[in-house]
Amino acid sequence: MRFIYDHDFHIHSQLSLCSGDPEQNPGRILAYAKQNNLKKIVLTDHYWDERIPGASNWYQQQNTEWVSKWGPLPQADGIQFLMGAETDMAADGTIGVDRKTMERLDFVIVPTTHLHMGGFTCRGDEDELERAKLWVSRFEHLLRADLPFERVGLAHMTCSLIAYKMDYRLALRSIPDADMMRLFRAAADRGMGIELNFTAVRDGVPMTWENDVDELRPYQLAKDCGCKFYIGSDAHKTPGLDAQKANAEAIIDLLGLTEDDKFAFAK
Repeated sequence: MRFIYDHDFHIHSQLSLCSGDPEQNPGRILAYAKQNNLKKIVLTDHYWDERIPGASNWYQQQNTEWVSKWGPLPQADGIQFLMGAETDMAADGTIGVDRKTMERLDFVIVPTTHLHMGGFTCRGDEDELERAKLWVSRFEHLLRADLPFERVGLAHMTCSLIAYKMDYRLALRSIPDADMMRLFRAAADRGMGIELNFTAVRDGVPMTWENDVDELRPYQLAKDCGCKFYIGSDAHKTPGLDAQKANAEAIIDLLGLTEDDKFAFAK
């Protein structure tokens, strides 16, 4: 059976400092789920646990008190609206959550590609080839973490922030298949989810394997290695919610995903 778009495990509210949309609130997010017949959604505002040293100035404000401001999330029949978080990884491999943090969170996503944060996640002056090596080493750090991987997702692994204002496709192209497959096999063994979060239609032009293989290759290799996938809109503003269904369906068709490829986690 074809992979069913029935969830979104990566959604921000206005509490994420990069949102700036006063309409992006739990009520609006729940309405998005109802409109698209989603069964499970997760609020994943940016977050760094204040107990863990190493947060950037930007992340220090987005602590436990901050991301808890909404209180209990609104619910609706047939929809699970869960509390999660998008944390980050410092240049030394420190991750902004640990097992104790995750006792109070349903799901956590960790990006290893936030390399636009020079001085925090990387030096900031690395070229594309160095960024390719960082893609590998940061993924390795994540896989070595003491986390309940059955409730952890790898966020936007091919996003352009891997080589911000550079040729991010060159960075992706420079990662050997062997390294990717080694990491994906380990991710599959740990039961971690791989996020489907990229723009499958740009300016009305659909992605194709002929023109966009650099960005699509990691997902195919992850699939070949037995990884499981989840949909993540990464919506920070309401237009991102409105556009998500078409994008998610295009991704599913591009990768030829079935329900057997779906990542699921228990609350």
